[in-house]
Order: sequence, then structure tokens, then C-alpha cells
Amino acid sequence: MTKSGFAKKWEEDAGVELQWTIEGKRFRSEEEYMAAKRDKQLIDSIIGNLKLDRPQDIEKLYEKLKSGRYRFETIVGRQFDDNIYELYRQIKQEEARKEEEKKNQEKERIEKRQKVKQTIKNLAHADKKSVKDSHKKSEKLSLDDFDKDMQKEILLELRKKEKKRKLLIAMCVPICIMCFGYLIFYYRQAGKSTSEFEELAQLKGSNTGNISQIHRTQDVQEGEREILDEYRALYNKNKKLIGWIKIDDTVIDYPVMQTVNNEYYLNHNFNQEEDKNGCIFMDCKCDVSKGCDNIILYGHHMQSGKMFGTLNKYSQESYYKEHPRIQFDTIYEKGEYEVMYVFRSKVYSEEDVTFKYYQFINAGSEKEFNSYMNEMSALSLYDTGVIAAYGDRLLTLSTCDYQENQGRFVVVAKRVN
Repeated sequence: MTKSGFAKKWEEDAGVELQWTIEGKRFRSEEEYMAAKRDKQLIDSIIGNLKLDRPQDIEKLYEKLKSGRYRFETIVGRQFDDNIYELYRQIKQEEARKEEEKKNQEKERIEKRQKVKQTIKNLAHADKKSVKDSHKKSEKLSLDDFDKDMQKEILLELRKKEKKRKLLIAMCVPICIMCFGYLIFYYRQAGKSTSEFEELAQLKGSNTGNISQIHRTQDVQEGEREILDEYRALYNKNKKLIGWIKIDDTVIDYPVMQTVNNEYYLNHNFNQEEDKNGCIFMDCKCDVSKGCDNIILYGHHMQSGKMFGTLNKYSQESYYKEHPRIQFDTIYEKGEYEVMYVFRSKVYSEEDVTFKYYQFINAGSEKEFNSYMNEMSALSLYDTGVIAAYGDRLLTLSTCDYQENQGRFVVVAKRVN
């Protein structure tokens, strides 16, 4: 072949190779070239508006390729797939490196804080005996024993502690003042209530024998029961008076009130003044004039011991044996009751299907009465030996019990006279 012919042939071959080149890859046949071209078009459609310099776009692209929806025919596609995987792997490695670095930095910060706290603790105690010789003089730590960075950390931590201490003091002082003020108010109120009830106790019975039968009869309207002389003066002072309860050798010696609801005397005293001690009061559904199977009395469990604050002492059988009788007079008649059951219960929701002692005021039948007795007997903390039969009159004393939410402590007694 002549030189000019050889050159011509080389130029033709080179032109073909140049024509069948995509992404720097040369293809020997038109068929391979067209397949590579299809791969290139598919790659362009997959990339779309994605930017390959953004990690989030690389991750999206990797997920698309991973799904297997796209299949490449030539090295152009496979190389693209490999490049995307490599970029994705580098991104994940970088994220893992940053996460590890973050963990290490946090670990260093924690260790540094612990070291600073331990140093401050050591500075606070100041004196430490030598490890080598316990008989040597105690060594003292100072800021000069540490480098400048550690000194800054220690001083910063000390300032934070001092700031917290001052803030805590600033918060505690008014709280302490309020607490002391409340205690003073509470015990003054308790003292005031005590003196008031003592006056009421003296007033009880002050009219006995001073009012003639004629005048008493004139005061009683048709259909009403006559009020006992012993309680007439108290009744005239507050016509919400319904009786008096007393347990010998205890602080329980109080008038009993009743109104149209069970809320008013939770925070009002006999003189109808607001008072946290409240009064002992009878359930508004009880009717002592017509009579009922079970009279329920409520009273606060005061920390001072006032009202029914000592009622839970009946949880001990020995206390019951020392105080087996309760005197409860209505304004119409005197009464004495013998303790029968002592138990803990609670205020239940309306949906709860269970025995609710506070709903037992009248039994519709002997069977229902006996059912109530069985329920209370099962709950009782001990056996008093006292039982009741249908027709007996009962007295129930109820107060709060703090062993559970909405807890109640209950003492049930049977009338014996």
C-alpha cells in the first residue's frame, strides 16, 4: 500500500471511531453505539433536575437505581451506576465520620465537665492527705495547679454554681416566708376554731330547764318535731344545726350541720364564715326528722387533729377497744352508738359497679340491708363482734384517707339505745 493510500485508510478508520464515541468510550459497531446512546438518554432522563454535587440528590438517585427499575445495556450505563454508588458510599462514610466525631466531642465535653466538677469538689474540700505518707502535711489544691484552659473551665463552672445558688436562695426565701405565713395562719385558724367550738360546747345545754313547756309548744309548728332544750340556744344561733357528735377522751366533740348540699360546710364554720377546717356535717340526703337506716357524717382529716383528724386511729383495734362508743344526738333526740365496722374505701366514678358506702342511707328491703352489712363486714379491718339486723339504726363517720387517691376512712356504728 502506498503512503498516500495508507494515510487515507487511517483517516477513514479514525473518522468511524470518532463518530461512534460516547462519554469517552469508543464502540466498534453501530449496534453497540446505538445501545450506548440509549443508555446516555436514559441517564439524562434519570438525572433530570438533580444536582450531583448535592448529597441529598445523590441519595435520591441511588435509591432510584437501587429499585431496579432501570436497566443499562452498555458500559456507559454500568459506569454511571458504579459512579453513583461510589458517590453514595462516600457520602455515607462522611456522615458516619461526622457522627463519630460528634460523639467523640460530646464524650470529651462530658469527661471535661466531670473533670471540672471533680476538681471543684476537690477544691471545696481543699485538704487531702498525701497518698505516699499519711503522716505528712495535708496537700491543698489551687487553681495554679491546673493549666489555663482548665482554670477557665473551673472558674466558669464556679460562676454557674454561684449563680444557681443565688437563684435558689432567691426562690426559696419567698417560698419559706409563704410557708411560715401559712403555718401561722393555719394554727391561728385551728386555735380560733378550737375556742369557738369550746364556746359552742358551753352554749349547749344552757337553756335546759329555762324554757317552759308552753313556750316550747308554741315554737313547734304542725308536723315538726320538738327540738331538745339542750340544743335550742345553739339552734337559734344557726338553724342549720342538726345534732352533736362526741367520742369520749378524744377531740371529737362538735356540732353537726346539714344543708341542701355536701359542699358548703367543707369550708365554712358554725358562724357561716369561711374556714378551712369546715364543720362536721350530715349528708344532705339523710332525714333525721323522719328517720333513716344510716346517718352519714363527713369531716375533714385535718393535720392539726381537728374535725375527724384522729378518726383513722380506729385502724388500730386497741384504739377501738378504748373508744367503743360514739354519742350522737340529733336536735330531736339523744343517741348512743357502738362501733361495728372500720374500713378503708374510696370515692368511685359513676361507671364503677361496686359497693359505695356513701350511697347507703336507706335499704329497700331486709335482703338489701343484709347485703350492705356483708359488704362492710368484708372490708372491715378487724372483727368487733357487733352485728346489726334489719331495723337497726346505723351511724357512719367518713373522712379522707391519704393512702390512695380519693381514699376514705370509714367507721360504722350501731345505735344501742
